[in-house]
Amino acid sequence: MALDIRTNSLEEHWMPFTDNRGFKADPRMVTRAQGLYLTNHRGGQVIDGSSGLFCAPAGHCHPKIVEAVHETMKDLTYVSPFGSGHPLSFALAERLSRLLPEPFNHVFFVNSGSEAVDTALKMVMAYHAARGHDRLRFVSRERSYHGVNIGGVSLSGMVNNRRRFPVTMPDVVHMRHTWTGTELFARGQPQNGVELAEDLQRAVDTYGAESIAACFVEPVAGSTGTLVPPVGYLERLREICDVNGILLVFDEVITGFGRVGGSFASDAFGVTPDIITMAKALTNASIPMGAVAVRDEIYQTITDTAAPGAIEFFHGYTYSGHPAACAAGLAALEIYETEGLFARAAQMSSYFLDQLWTLADHPMVRDIRGIGMMGGVELHAGPEGPGKRGQAAQTAMFHNGLHVKFTGDAGIVAPMFIAEHAHIDEIVEKFRRTLDGLDA
Repeated sequence: MALDIRTNSLEEHWMPFTDNRGFKADPRMVTRAQGLYLTNHRGGQVIDGSSGLFCAPAGHCHPKIVEAVHETMKDLTYVSPFGSGHPLSFALAERLSRLLPEPFNHVFFVNSGSEAVDTALKMVMAYHAARGHDRLRFVSRERSYHGVNIGGVSLSGMVNNRRRFPVTMPDVVHMRHTWTGTELFARGQPQNGVELAEDLQRAVDTYGAESIAACFVEPVAGSTGTLVPPVGYLERLREICDVNGILLVFDEVITGFGRVGGSFASDAFGVTPDIITMAKALTNASIPMGAVAVRDEIYQTITDTAAPGAIEFFHGYTYSGHPAACAAGLAALEIYETEGLFARAAQMSSYFLDQLWTLADHPMVRDIRGIGMMGGVELHAGPEGPGKRGQAAQTAMFHNGLHVKFTGDAGIVAPMFIAEHAHIDEIVEKFRRTLDGLDA
């Protein structure tokens, strides 16, 4: 559907995470998307270098997903998830359990990554309460992003996500982030920094293990610019959690579904958490959906301690497991399998990272980090201060025919798994050309 911005002030829509005044003065509209490319409101092509928001690895408007949603909505546009159900949600949960590590055989559906994190927080509380434990403290990490609901903001370690929202959950402790600046341009897992996992042990020593409910981490911190964990870091967190009865939660909203290797980052790094949150690529971004998967023991503890006939977990959303979203999820998982997209991503990773690292010689580039099909290119802050250069770069790239998401001065490059070498080359070339045109 074409949009004539000359007859629309654009003022009525309050846009999320956007410089609204700047956007409305210089709109960057998308009117169509197909495969790897977006079409802007002037008819120009824009290659999607960030898979939307790291969420559409199979490409935009995949016909199998469009057809699955269309067919489903001929029969079901809504079913109340409270006390009733429909076959698609059970089918999707079973299909997901086959992708997940053992023993993850129970999945709770939500509508976004933010809702998945808040749901995981409640599951942790319910689990410890069911066991008669009074554990109410949570450990997270600086520079982490766990969504924008109050629970996720409380865990978040990104200052601008918290600065204007001071009323958050109490008893959240933050570990240091893992980007030390001593290993610039380190490809894959840095060799140094495993000792930063000892921050979790320091929290145990300071507050007492019996007070700590869970440790939340993104296996690769995505929105802050692709902070890859040091060798041994996640393994050490797992050890500390095991010794002290702390649940380990992996926020895999970005890293899930083949982005960093394996089906999930837990596969890629060989570390199995107790709870996994997911969203984004679950439906190839075609319909909003998220989910939380838990170890069987967590589900059984919460359900088995409730009285017979009682609701075991007082939580849910009106649109949990929506039929259209479930149809999209089932179609997306079938596409990932039949088209071999996770294996394709693993195969393409070396070429992608090789090409991304060619930007290392650019004078504006401060650091490059990456793993799998996910890379962060951090720019030196400009004379106007941190974040301004990144914001200018994202806008200029769109007008140069490239979409890359920036957070602060870090651009997160996450190509689609259907990308060919020529597409990677196009992304990197347009990234460099945009930097060449920015004011020093």
